[in-house]
Amino acid sequence: MGTWDIGPFDNDTAADFAGDLDEAAVEKRESMIRGVLGRAADRAGFLDAPDAERAVAAAALVVAQHPDGEPVCANYGPSEPLPEFPADLRTLAIDALDQVVCELSELAELWGDAENGPKWRQDITRLRDVLDPPTPPQDEAFFDI
Repeated sequence: MGTWDIGPFDNDTAADFAGDLDEAAVEKRESMIRGVLGRAADRAGFLDAPDAERAVAAAALVVAQHPDGEPVCANYGPSEPLPEFPADLRTLAIDALDQVVCELSELAELWGDAENGPKWRQDITRLRDVLDPPTPPQDEAFFDI
């Protein structure tokens, strides 16, 4: 089937990753997510689409535990409970998402040519913004000296 929508788990690779998480022992799930995010974040060269798809899914799981995050898709995401993630996974997820949308990402290249490409990129930006909210513009400050 491949990819059926823009969501983090709306592709075979991410859905399979969710299944792998469900089958893993609870104590192994965090390290699996950390590994997926680390492989994407530390990529010096080209990031292939399957690694990027798994990274987006893993980042969405990290976002789901953030107070401003949303739950992941119940149909294709993991159905088994996940442990509480340490705060450092947020930074790793941000770095991974940055790699997913960079010039050296096969997934960004594929979505760049797709009709829903702009919506996909907005969804990635939304995930990233939950973990690292953009700084609102500041009015110019005037100081009396």
